[in-house]
Amino acid sequence: MLIRAGYDIAFAATAPTPMMAMLSIHPSRNKDLKTPHRLLASPDVPTYDYVDAFGNTCTRLTVPAGGVTLSCDFIIEDSGIPDIQSPHAIQHPIEELPDDILIYLLGSRYCETDRLSDTAWSLFGHIPAGWQRVLAIVDFAHNRIKFGYQDARPSRTAWDAHQEQVGVCRDFAHLAITLCRCMNIPARYCTGYLGDIGVEPIDAAMDFSAWFDVYLGGEWHTFDARHNQPRIGRILMARGRDATDTALTTAFGPAVLSRFEVHTDEVPEVNPAMGATAATGAAEQYI
Repeated sequence: MLIRAGYDIAFAATAPTPMMAMLSIHPSRNKDLKTPHRLLASPDVPTYDYVDAFGNTCTRLTVPAGGVTLSCDFIIEDSGIPDIQSPHAIQHPIEELPDDILIYLLGSRYCETDRLSDTAWSLFGHIPAGWQRVLAIVDFAHNRIKFGYQDARPSRTAWDAHQEQVGVCRDFAHLAITLCRCMNIPARYCTGYLGDIGVEPIDAAMDFSAWFDVYLGGEWHTFDARHNQPRIGRILMARGRDATDTALTTAFGPAVLSRFEVHTDEVPEVNPAMGATAATGAAEQYI
């Protein structure tokens, strides 16, 4: 299946302001692109990319006085398969984990393992280790937090979300990640596009989404505590320990968000009987 995705995001600034943006798709998805993926800035300020320690593409720029608009529009191919389920994936003893996985057991800015460890063991210590325990954690986080954009707060941690019982997708992810780490299950934070593909559309503006991966059975597996069901069409942008490592934009000075629009839609299939020329034309209309 093909998915058209992108964004139109504007910032206002009264003085030149350095900015770092993670608004590109993750390099692991580059091979799936069917049209070029370019971050466009208006006005046309200089930008350059680098790859951070977690393998994410980061863009550096300086927002000029008066502001800047960052935009992107692309088509990507997706398998159309819901998140893979592996119920027999085992939980590894810590001493058997690869060295580069250990960091995803540690506490981080938004994931206070020290504050939630006793809670985690009291809730999930009796559940068999592995896939079943992760499902129980996802169920708990999904039911513990009430979703609402009006409750978004950039400073909310996993502990806060557990106590306040409100939040947005990043709060669901942070709580589940923290509980997994407390139970010695490596977990990492992910952000990207997730459209209403294969599900009933919700009556809300499209936004970026947050989910998480856990390391079981020698590989990473995707879970989503907000939606709590396998989903189709995730387009990864960045991953790391928590939202600190994957912030969409980080401004080193005053830059006020003035417009935020995201789109993620399945491209309608073209009838093969129409021929290659017709199919090409149909794809072009989405560019």
